[in-house]
Amino acid sequence: MAGIYLHIPFCKQACVYCNFHFSTSLNLKAELLSALHKEVALQSSYLNGQQIETIYFGGGTPSLLHAEEINQLIETISKHYELSSLKECTLEANPDDLSTTYLKQLKNTPVNRLSIGVQSFYDRDLTYMQRAHNAQEADYCIKAAQDNEFTNLTIDLIYGTPGLTDTDWRKNLAKIKELSIPHFSSYALTVEEGTALHHNINKKAARAVDLSQAADQLTILMQEAEAMGYEHYEISNLSLPNHYAIHNTNYWHGKHYLGIGPSAHSFDGKSRRWNIANNALYIKNISGEGKLNYEEEILSKTQQINEYIMTALRTKWGIDLEKTATQWGSDYCNEIMKNSVRYKEDGYLLHNANNTLTLTNKGKLIADHIASELFFL
Repeated sequence: MAGIYLHIPFCKQACVYCNFHFSTSLNLKAELLSALHKEVALQSSYLNGQQIETIYFGGGTPSLLHAEEINQLIETISKHYELSSLKECTLEANPDDLSTTYLKQLKNTPVNRLSIGVQSFYDRDLTYMQRAHNAQEADYCIKAAQDNEFTNLTIDLIYGTPGLTDTDWRKNLAKIKELSIPHFSSYALTVEEGTALHHNINKKAARAVDLSQAADQLTILMQEAEAMGYEHYEISNLSLPNHYAIHNTNYWHGKHYLGIGPSAHSFDGKSRRWNIANNALYIKNISGEGKLNYEEEILSKTQQINEYIMTALRTKWGIDLEKTATQWGSDYCNEIMKNSVRYKEDGYLLHNANNTLTLTNKGKLIADHIASELFFL
């Protein structure tokens, strides 16, 4: 089983913190959609005949696509890949796009899961992040989606925003239970170099992010989520029982996937490739010259195991030491055990009865650091 990701690189406006590849101009939309169809055909052998379990429309803002454009893309995929085992088809959407009319149109597509970029239920935070919607729209679109029988929902929330008090963060989290949302993703606001937020903070035009505030609010997230019955199954993802995101969970489990569109990434177990992050050149290469334009990295044994450590440690399933020994050798397994001792002694890691290493809540606060300490050089 494998997944397909389609990158839709268009947005109505730029969010101040975003460093993903996107354009606020829709001038090339028709040409880019045509190129997406052609890339699907050009990539028809990439997954070696594996059946497709998930399709994910990401971006950018995929909810800028018309329902018919979504249908056409999936129809093209079905001509080149087997979709009889498709379980999950996700569309990322902004609240201001999810009108009742649009939701009704989406019901006539294979989309069965919506990932809604709420970010906050407070206008103050949304203004700071320069989001296109307001808090009222965030609340309305979730209820409208549910009224139109979209029950498999996930929303994004951001914490660590300057001005977001711990009390208001708890209220944001309480809305998830109040609105019966089965899954949510939650991220600390990060300041990426080259973004408008980075520029504004350097120019003193915006308040800086407080890392200690973000750490405190991650702790609140873990406490409140557990109290509400949500499982913290990956550092940034939480769900009610049996409502994991299939597509993203497959990433963390190392399953193969194909990325379609500018800047999209693909993985076949042994190599990783990523498309050019330029809309005009992407279109020119595929539609004009009929060829792909990507960079590729063949993963060494060391890179493979480091990638496994990085992704597995983020999840509730953790690092499987038996799998490590079987797939890469007992020496690697023994080295991981040796380097993990101090983190187990200090309460950051657990060595479980099923011979896995998992993070404690305390360990989740420094997950990246622990992973880097377990890496092989």
